[in-house]
Amino acid sequence: MQAASAQMFIVSAPSGAGKTSLVRQAIENLDDLAVSVSHTTRPARAGEVEGVHYHFTDRDTFEKMIHEDRFLEYAEVFGNYYGTSVDSVQQCLRDGQDVILEIDWQGAKQVRKKLEDVVSIFILPPSRATLIERLRGRGQDSDDVIERRTQEAVVEMKEYHRADYLIINDNFDEALAELQGVILAHRVTKARQALRHAGLITSLTN
Repeated sequence: MQAASAQMFIVSAPSGAGKTSLVRQAIENLDDLAVSVSHTTRPARAGEVEGVHYHFTDRDTFEKMIHEDRFLEYAEVFGNYYGTSVDSVQQCLRDGQDVILEIDWQGAKQVRKKLEDVVSIFILPPSRATLIERLRGRGQDSDDVIERRTQEAVVEMKEYHRADYLIINDNFDEALAELQGVILAHRVTKARQALRHAGLITSLTN
């Protein structure tokens, strides 16, 4: 699926851990890095843009895509489908862009079953109190929804050990530096550099 010089990264975290903000800033800071835009059947929230935040689709279309095996991973969460399209990821990788998938641990497990060359990163909050504070700070959900999301977050956080890297998002700048450090380190592995700079290496060693 992917170009030899492109890498797929999975970034997972519970709601309120700050995953989206970290990924968004990393994409602004680093060249040739894109986030895969997921499909979902949930309605768009205020300020969300089609094709930027999500590909919003109806349930029938989503289920048709499932039957056609057009998702790397998908799940039903709180009554709505979410999924990562094979086509959108393939296009980025073919263009030589590293791709970040923002998905939960269950989605990450599905992707790892289909693809071997995937780097997974898990982000945790510094405390449960901070997690709840961040969820309340969004001002989007009722107390009942926040309680449910907190319970779901506890379940999800137990899966941190499945990832290759673990980042604690206590200080945003430090967490961002760690996230970017993982990405940059994988860009200079011997295998990737040998492919990217094959001509240079040949001229230097022959």
